[in-house]
Amino acid sequence: MTLTIHGFPISTYVRTARMTCVEKGVDYQLDPIPPDDCKARGLHPFGKVPAMDHDGFKLFESGAICRYIDAAFQGPALQPADIKARALMDQWISVAGDALYDVMIRKFVLQYVFAKDGKPDRSVIDPAIGQIREQLGVLDRAYGARDFVVGDSLTLADLFLAPLLFYVGKMPEGGELLGAVPAVRRGIAAIETRKSCAETMPPMPG
Repeated sequence: MTLTIHGFPISTYVRTARMTCVEKGVDYQLDPIPPDDCKARGLHPFGKVPAMDHDGFKLFESGAICRYIDAAFQGPALQPADIKARALMDQWISVAGDALYDVMIRKFVLQYVFAKDGKPDRSVIDPAIGQIREQLGVLDRAYGARDFVVGDSLTLADLFLAPLLFYVGKMPEGGELLGAVPAVRRGIAAIETRKSCAETMPPMPG
């Protein structure tokens, strides 16, 4: 059995796929290709990462990859059996991709990492900070008294959220933003104790 995850290790979505492998106890190879290069375009029609190859079965898009790995391999289930809990998991995965990524990564993190002439664009960052504060408040209420965003055990939703929150915490305003959301901080702390977090720690881009 050979499973390969294709994608740059600094990508939040690539990290989610890798964390899923570790949580399932699946040996995998990382092929650290950046998005939009020739190889990436051969694996994904839009040149995105991650992509996966499992003994010749090729798959792209992180949601599909992670659900496949959870279903195809032995190990702790990362998707709830209860249909309502699974729907809630899917809800938060959608939120991570459809709302949080654009604001937390594109409009906040990447504005620092790829600042033109070393000067972050405050006209993009400052409005994003207000949005992030609101988004973190929503997440804080979702975590409530739990360590995980859905139920009392780890699900794929946590693995989609963790890489985003990791980068937010590394930015200049990250400490202040996360300082206001104790339930989110507790969820981050719970993830940080896991082997999947330690083994997939990305190099800081820049």
